[in-house]
Amino acid sequence: MQSNKVVVRFKDGAIIKGNTSDLFPNKAHFHLNHHLDGKIEQVDVEELKAVFFVKDFKGDKDHKKKYDDEFHGAGRKIAVDFNDGESIIGFALGYSPDRKGFFITPADLSGNNERIFIVKSATKNIKFL
Repeated sequence: MQSNKVVVRFKDGAIIKGNTSDLFPNKAHFHLNHHLDGKIEQVDVEELKAVFFVKDFKGDKDHKKKYDDEFHGAGRKIAVDFNDGESIIGFALGYSPDRKGFFITPADLSGNNERIFIVKSATKNIKFL
């Protein structure tokens, strides 16, 4: 199974970078192989804000987010407001209010995020645009 580069953001503000190959929206846990020391740990999804699938771990701190890119086949455009004040706009194929989490493709194709797994309990508002 292919391993994905991820940045894991916890509800308490902690951030861990690593790789995973077993994150699924209907599972309560997944395994994270830490980027720096190779340590593998089991992560409880309910402790998370989101999992960012990234192009690289370095990113670009100077990147100005613009969520106005449009592309077909990625689902409906959706706005997500997190409990910590951050907002993200993207496209969701499989959002259901009954699920604990869902994937979006960010509407900022020039950013470092390829897709994002959103943990619903870390959000305060989700709406289709």
